[in-house]
Amino acid sequence: MAEISISNKDWPRIKIKIQRKYNHLTDDQLQYTEGQEEGLIGNLMELVKRDREYVVFTLKKALVNIDNNRL
Repeated sequence: MAEISISNKDWPRIKIKIQRKYNHLTDDQLQYTEGQEEGLIGNLMELVKRDREYVVFTLKKALVNIDNNRL
């Protein structure tokens, strides 16, 4: 089970932050459906060539600072 829970409401803002950090990622690559966190984490691990801990940390950081533009 994923260590993080992302709602459909929060995803557009998180996606923007991820795209700012990794500007080579497209909207199609960052498709997400609520409840599919494991798939998202695995996909991001491949796309950004980082380990699971880093990807989960990045997503958690984006959620904690949801109103901030920085990641």
